[in-house]
Amino acid sequence: MAKKLFVGGISWDTTESSLKDFFAKAGTVISATIIIDRYTGKSKGFGFVEMSTDEEAEKAKNELNGQSLDGRSIVINEARPQQPRENNYSGGNGGGKNYGGGNDKRRDYRDDRRGRDRRGGGGY
Repeated sequence: MAKKLFVGGISWDTTESSLKDFFAKAGTVISATIIIDRYTGKSKGFGFVEMSTDEEAEKAKNELNGQSLDGRSIVINEARPQQPRENNYSGGNGGGKNYGGGNDKRRDYRDDRRGRDRRGGGGY
């Protein structure tokens, strides 16, 4: 069964093919992916390599961890499953859910009914 490895400390000069060639020393590489920042188009400095067997993945971890690849010492760990993300698009600091800030008429009306005066923004 294939096993995925996390590779950290990757140089910006490293390509997916050079990463694949580097890990081929330890066995058959199914895939090699470098994570790219969607806004800058540059490497984020880490990636994933999928080895064909658990034994080859263990061999790659033991032999290649701490080795130099394109002038940088890489770190290899077993990859963890990706965690599900929350897509609430709140935008931080109260954006998206009408918390704080602004002069929302509906909220002002609600606050006035409760006997509070909250016109002028601010949060709860």
